[in-house]
Amino acid sequence: MIIDKMKTIIQESDNIVFFGGAGVSTASGIPDFRSATGLYNQKNKNNYSPEYMLSHEFLERNPEEFSHYYKEHLIYPEAKPNKAHLALAKLERLGKLKAVITQNIDSLHQMAGSKKVLELHGNLRDYYCTSCHKSYTLEEVMKEEGMSICDQCGGFIRPDVVLYGESLNMDIMQKAAEMISKCEVLIVAGTSLVVYPAASFLRYYRGNKLMIINRDHTSKDEMADYVIHDDLNEVMDELVKEL
Repeated sequence: MIIDKMKTIIQESDNIVFFGGAGVSTASGIPDFRSATGLYNQKNKNNYSPEYMLSHEFLERNPEEFSHYYKEHLIYPEAKPNKAHLALAKLERLGKLKAVITQNIDSLHQMAGSKKVLELHGNLRDYYCTSCHKSYTLEEVMKEEGMSICDQCGGFIRPDVVLYGESLNMDIMQKAAEMISKCEVLIVAGTSLVVYPAASFLRYYRGNKLMIINRDHTSKDEMADYVIHDDLNEVMDELVKEL
């Protein structure tokens, strides 16, 4: 069986990189925003698209409404790491996994125990004042329902995430590309591989042990050496069970 071959490869490797998308966190109760019932396919009362409400332009024009929106739709305080997150943390503890590269902003990898996490789109742990750049925590900004104001200068406090219309952190992008180019095994999971520039990372992989694990077909399945269309949560758990 293909999963047995993948387990053997993982058992024998100490140079694995994992690249994951929204599907990694769905089992934790965080929806895939691009699915048919996801956030990006919902209309808002003001008729703005979710992409616009999560854009730099909307933040600048209406920080109050932006704040209400991200606090209501992006933050899931009850979410806990699932089997996939825990499997990856185990691989890192065993010295096999060199990095987790994630498009997610939920910090569940860190909650599971992963230390080497490259967050392409930032995170919802960290916040800062747009005026004086004082740092804040999630707990501090969630004390107010709407806009959070800096206690030092009165500026607007925003999450350290990459919004539409903003550039990705090039240092993190470069590090991710470097990790992928040097790894022996690349596991790609929970992503349809259609969103750029993250989807372009596969071109940096030089090996012959590319694994794609996703519920649905992806645009890059033909490139992969091993493909499983199944529940990511259960597959990742199975892959590390005997380690």
